[in-house]
Amino acid sequence: METRGKGRADMTVRFKLALTIFVTGALTALGVIATVLIAFERFEHETAYRRGDAFLGRVAGMYHDLTERQASDPVEFEAFLRQLLLFEPETQLYLLDASGLVLASTAHTPLPRGFKVALAPVMKAISQTRPPYVMGDDPQRMDSAAVIAARPVSRADSARGAAPAGYLYLVVHRDALPEGRLAAWGDTLAQPALIAIVGVVALATLLAAWIIAVVTRPLHQLGAAVDAVSREGLGAPSPDSEALLLAPARVNDEFGQLARGFGAMVQRLRSQWETLRRLDHFRREGVSNLSHDLRSPLTATTTCLETLEARWGGDTARTEDGRLLQVALRNTRNAARLVQSLGELAQLDEPEFKLRTEVINVAELLDDISLRFAPRAGERGVRLQTQPPSATPAPVVELDVALFERAVANLVDNALKFSGAGSLVTLAASKREGAVAVSVTDTGPGIAADEVPHLFDRFYQSRRSVAPATGEGGRGLGLAIVKRIAELHGGSVRVVSSVGAGTQVTILLPAT
Repeated sequence: METRGKGRADMTVRFKLALTIFVTGALTALGVIATVLIAFERFEHETAYRRGDAFLGRVAGMYHDLTERQASDPVEFEAFLRQLLLFEPETQLYLLDASGLVLASTAHTPLPRGFKVALAPVMKAISQTRPPYVMGDDPQRMDSAAVIAARPVSRADSARGAAPAGYLYLVVHRDALPEGRLAAWGDTLAQPALIAIVGVVALATLLAAWIIAVVTRPLHQLGAAVDAVSREGLGAPSPDSEALLLAPARVNDEFGQLARGFGAMVQRLRSQWETLRRLDHFRREGVSNLSHDLRSPLTATTTCLETLEARWGGDTARTEDGRLLQVALRNTRNAARLVQSLGELAQLDEPEFKLRTEVINVAELLDDISLRFAPRAGERGVRLQTQPPSATPAPVVELDVALFERAVANLVDNALKFSGAGSLVTLAASKREGAVAVSVTDTGPGIAADEVPHLFDRFYQSRRSVAPATGEGGRGLGLAIVKRIAELHGGSVRVVSSVGAGTQVTILLPAT
């Protein structure tokens, strides 16, 4: 649930698809506008070129002595050129010699002496394969190119096929648009074109939104069904979650197949879960009943063995029988403890098990446990102490006192069991980073690193420290009970140990 909640804070699939389509539409609209502008500009270039080329064709066809006229009277010739442009006010006409030198011009600004125009565009304009338009030099504005047209000019007395004596060079200006034409062009582009483009984008967006909603609705419903299963677990489904699971399965597409597959998987998991639940309940109930049924005969057997031990204690003739009796008594007591531990674990594993909690200072509880184990520690020659808490706030926590006392008692029992004479066992409680740490530390033989991860597994025993024939190490349920009790209190257990340096087991509990 936390992962899905985080996913909702990010972009959803619907939003990503909508954003992708919107961005695609916007880029498409910009591309269309750019294409229209480029096409419009090309159209104007081609129109200007064709108009200028046709104009030069008429001039060249009507006048065959242009070079002679310019040579005889340059001033009069420039006036003549200006008259030719009365009907082409947006153009400038030049007469070039064969090298591109400007001989005459209609421009109002005089050109520098010896000014030449690049001949490459001129050759392109007079070639047999006429291009759509030609861009060339504008003598008035050499920093930018302009649409040009050109025609060869020959002398009147030149033979047919002779090289041209010069060229008529026409520059068509496009930037000096009349205000009315510019406004009309803006209105044409801004109103009909943009309105049409915006309309197409809006229609495409609406259709895309409808398609996204239709396509992703089953996926959204399936996600809601997964949420419901995660929230309710694999038990009996509620009507709402069942409806969420069946809704996308009615669609006959890929999402419907996915929903039906997920529904079948959930049904199978629920069936298996119910089977496991029944088996687990049977196991717990069986272990609990068995523990209860075995406790009485084991207790009676222990009592009888203890009675025989008391009777034969001073009889030297029964020394060998006494040794066998001690082995039987020891194993019977271990079996009784094992049966008791099994019963406790079965009880702790019950889902209905509830803690009876109260707020308590753990340091005071450790003092009581230390007093309880002091006689046994003295018999084994082990020094047992409780480390007083530091000046930090008291380690107060809400817990089930009897249950938690059993957990700490198991840890102390293990520490005394594996610590030899002269060892030290320390009980301590401290508050750290919002948690209360209860630790039992001993200076015993320690535990190998490869065995530490398995210490809390049920029925696991460290074979390096326990003699199986004697059964002194129990049956690997004490630490499993400690772990379960810590988990019931919302805590955890960790072990730090090394061979020859002792062991520290710490129970971490949420502080109050």
